[in-house]
Amino acid sequence: MGGTRQLHLGAFMRPVSIHTGAWRYPGAFPDANFNQGHLKRFIQTLERAKFDAFFMADHMAVLNMPVEALKRSHTVTSFEPFTLLSALSAVTERIGLIATASTTFDAPYHIARRFASLDHLSGGRAGWNIVTTSNPDAALNFGLEEHMEHAERYARAREFYDVVTGLWDSWADDAFVRDVESGIYFDPDKLNVLGHRGKYLSVRGPLNIARPVQGWPVIVQAGASETGRQLAAETAEVVFAAGYPLPTAQQFYADVKTRAEKAGRNPDHIKILPGVMVVVGDSVEEARAKRAQLDSLVHYDSAVASLSIALGTDASKFNPDSPLPEIPETNQSKSGRSRAIELASREALTVRQLAQRLGGYAGQTFLGTAASIADEMEEWLDSRGSDGFNVMFPYLPQGLDDFVDRVVPELQHRGLFRREYPGTTLRDTLGLPRPANRFFT
Repeated sequence: MGGTRQLHLGAFMRPVSIHTGAWRYPGAFPDANFNQGHLKRFIQTLERAKFDAFFMADHMAVLNMPVEALKRSHTVTSFEPFTLLSALSAVTERIGLIATASTTFDAPYHIARRFASLDHLSGGRAGWNIVTTSNPDAALNFGLEEHMEHAERYARAREFYDVVTGLWDSWADDAFVRDVESGIYFDPDKLNVLGHRGKYLSVRGPLNIARPVQGWPVIVQAGASETGRQLAAETAEVVFAAGYPLPTAQQFYADVKTRAEKAGRNPDHIKILPGVMVVVGDSVEEARAKRAQLDSLVHYDSAVASLSIALGTDASKFNPDSPLPEIPETNQSKSGRSRAIELASREALTVRQLAQRLGGYAGQTFLGTAASIADEMEEWLDSRGSDGFNVMFPYLPQGLDDFVDRVVPELQHRGLFRREYPGTTLRDTLGLPRPANRFFT
């Protein structure tokens, strides 16, 4: 049986499967990524299993790879996160709703207002995944010819966080008296005008919506670079970590928690959840066969495009049957580039082999039976490699159903995962405190 610590489980659901070949797998829903009925079924299944949250990534560019690769992608059309999560909030009661929103291509007033609205609509279940957007093609959709430099994006993100949280604190929790007899709707002494003027942003405020149910929606961050880790340590309450091997994950876990403590925060108030794709079988051999079949559905055009995105350079010009050449630094994701180069070096992969791995999914994968997968998750939890996982399903709906119907009961039997939600909000589920209002006692 598990100890006092229990796993936190998020579900990575945009795209509904991270694997490029997922939509082609036998029995899968080809339109799973863009079908409201399917998505309603998925989130209700996850809530039945008592998952912490439904996590939506976001992408703001379609033309980020050659059309020959793009035409094979199931991610070119998908719902805008806030719109979908607002709809899904009406058909769920407890599961968290985490949306990605960019600090590079949006305004803090918009972000603060949308997340406050989602938090109220859902009864306190919203979470904001802060991203700086590594894809340079997105800049072209927002009137920019060049993408903002990496370190600059993170500096803007830090200021952006301060502004958004300041706007959430515009009103005291008891500001809206709504006294019908006197005709007083709110107490002006319980309204704060932010008046922010910084290097990147100028926002007067106040926000035109009451303080969120949770005080602040839960703050999520996914950067793994030096600047990303520091931003996470200073601001995040959930870290969506990269799918490292366990020893590297333990180093990342210790590093972020130590940075948080140095920043004056309680390290237990940051939950580190690595992404992991889970393939369940009646045996390890069956799970491996499922993964092999899934990988076989990825065309090389898609694979080499994924490699190009990871490296930040055009990999189609490389000899596919030679080792990976020297790759220069780029202004895109630093951690993604490093992981791809490290994988090629560690396993002596050719360009073709590396592309095929990245074209499907090259991150951390647990393959096996419900018991063996529970063993791995328990080891990661006990050895401080994670506080849980952001689970990625290999294909939908069967991959999700396999995890919910087989792995979750095994985790519950071991005392590693809850059988009921502990409260009504996402902060209750994650064991996080409600932030005090910085302007009002």
